[in-house]
Amino acid sequence: MKALHIITGLGVGGAEQQLRLLLRHLPADCDVVTLTNPGAVAEGLAADGVRVTHLGMDGNRDLAALPRLVRLIRASGCDLVHTHLYRACVYGRLAARLAGVRAVVATEHSLGDSQMEGRRLTAGVRGLYLASERLGSATVAVSPAVADRLKHWGVPAPRIEVIPNGIDLDRFRFDRERRERTRGHLGLPEDAYVVGGIGRLAPGKRFDVLVHALARLPDDCRLLLVGGGPEERALRRAARAAGVAGRVLFTGERPYLPDGSSGPDLPSLVCAMDLLASPSEEEAFGLAAVEALACGLPVLYTSCPAIEDLPPPAAAARRVRGGPEAYARAIAEARAAGPRPRTVPEVARRYSITRSAARLMDVYAAAVAGSSPSPSPLVSPLGASPS
Repeated sequence: MKALHIITGLGVGGAEQQLRLLLRHLPADCDVVTLTNPGAVAEGLAADGVRVTHLGMDGNRDLAALPRLVRLIRASGCDLVHTHLYRACVYGRLAARLAGVRAVVATEHSLGDSQMEGRRLTAGVRGLYLASERLGSATVAVSPAVADRLKHWGVPAPRIEVIPNGIDLDRFRFDRERRERTRGHLGLPEDAYVVGGIGRLAPGKRFDVLVHALARLPDDCRLLLVGGGPEERALRRAARAAGVAGRVLFTGERPYLPDGSSGPDLPSLVCAMDLLASPSEEEAFGLAAVEALACGLPVLYTSCPAIEDLPPPAAAARRVRGGPEAYARAIAEARAAGPRPRTVPEVARRYSITRSAARLMDVYAAAVAGSSPSPSPLVSPLGASPS
């Protein structure tokens, strides 16, 4: 089977890195089209032997990109199109139908209760999404919580498949030598208690809660923030104002898999941590928490469908409601409890990437089997025609 993956961009983000990991385990011939930003993940995919094409789309309303995308899909000779992220889903599902490909799968990576990929969930956003969703074969939700949100939006339940994000358990397995090497690279004392936060530095992630919690903790506590985004300057200002600037480390965006860049990769940074904290109040899955569990870390979270969907007890995971004081108290309690064995808990194995890839292939097979061999002509709501 040949599949063409269409994604909005290929910078270092959760959905983008999940795509790269998935393609390493998916038993299908896959190419990738990125609408914008062929960043570090594009380079990583190319290093893996995946052909990546940059469409060169200028923005959400660059309708001239649609016929280019249609031509790319036709030229690919693919059996199935798989779209990722909002803009790619809207344009990709339509372009696939115009190109005569009726087996179209989309993955919904980041639908929250009030936002999607940082955009407010207005009636217009919802309407455009639903209009394009009807052109597909199936929509993959990365958690039951996302599936419920899709149903609430109006996506028919039979069209939704729940396939969680996956992780490479071996890559996140704890390694003491890697921990020491990474701490040395970062200048972290071996006896420091390191609280980690992983994700895009955006307001919704609430990493400012961790900055202010750090000010309530002993001086040997450190905060390691892994990610990039528009909130970095504000977080640095908050750290200075709270008197903890010297105890907060910003690593920037770090790759999940080696991509030739200098510095530690994400699994190495997780090894260097003693606890992961995720104060975000709205998550679609919570991949960082699962990665931390796979490394044997205790996890404090406010919202994490990936953990909430696990059978109790979910390893060392604990839900924390509230702001800096609540997180400071929970961190202090976790530290006082002493270090736990850094082994992979059985519950983390439910999120193995090989398991997710196998389930996705079942969805692919059903979509291809259910597609018509001779699609009927379709008129684009944007005014384009299939010819």
